[in-house]
Amino acid sequence: MMAAHSAIHPSAVVEDGARLGEGVSIGPFCHVGPQVVLGDGVVLKSHVVVAGRTSVGARTQIFPFASVGHQAQDLKYRGEEATLTVGTDCIIREGVTLNPGTEGGGLETVIGNRCAFLANSHVGHDSRLGDGVILSNNVMIAGHVTVGNNVIFGGGAAAIQFTRVGDHAFVGGLAGLENDLIPFGMVMGNRARLMGLNLVGLKRHGFARDDIRALRNAYKELFESSEGTLRQRAEQVAAAHEGVELVRRVTDFILVETDRRFCTPAQDG
Repeated sequence: MMAAHSAIHPSAVVEDGARLGEGVSIGPFCHVGPQVVLGDGVVLKSHVVVAGRTSVGARTQIFPFASVGHQAQDLKYRGEEATLTVGTDCIIREGVTLNPGTEGGGLETVIGNRCAFLANSHVGHDSRLGDGVILSNNVMIAGHVTVGNNVIFGGGAAAIQFTRVGDHAFVGGLAGLENDLIPFGMVMGNRARLMGLNLVGLKRHGFARDDIRALRNAYKELFESSEGTLRQRAEQVAAAHEGVELVRRVTDFILVETDRRFCTPAQDG
């Protein structure tokens, strides 16, 4: 169903069944599949393909040669009806690939609002990204990855399957993330190691100075002590800093039941 006041270039193909909101703009040589939903004000610049059971939120802009919603790059995929949901006000630049879910991961990939995917970045099947996430050029997010709000990935970084990345974390360029990254953490390196807190991000988002100071103290207690396990230290830190929201978000992240390891600082020597 095509809404009035949408602009569709004559060379574009919009298949029967596609649902277009008000003010959608579809440029030259785009292809929109029959189960696609485009929200109000969505812009497909040119040579964009949106396929599958994909919903794109209002005012999202998609640039040339992006592939949004084609089947998962998973050899176990057998044609099950999976979905991809992209939030509002996102920017999807040239050559980006966003895949829907699979039966093995809940049949859905979900991307939040106000995300930016720079050229040739990729989000794999069954991943979930929060609001305000930025993937720089050539970032690779594997399947089943969970990314919190306001996370930034530097150019060429990669996250392996099933990793978790907490809110306001920063992954440095070319870093290979193979373990869970705590909220507000910053990692770098070929096999990513925790380098401290994302202080720049904390200040940009207006967190109170006293809360940041408490978070820095908690970080030292968690990662600069050798007493007990990380989980035991997290329990102690949670009790010692009760009432500090930033600290609680880190300790809650660590105390979730998981089989995965966490990114930690490199050991001297």
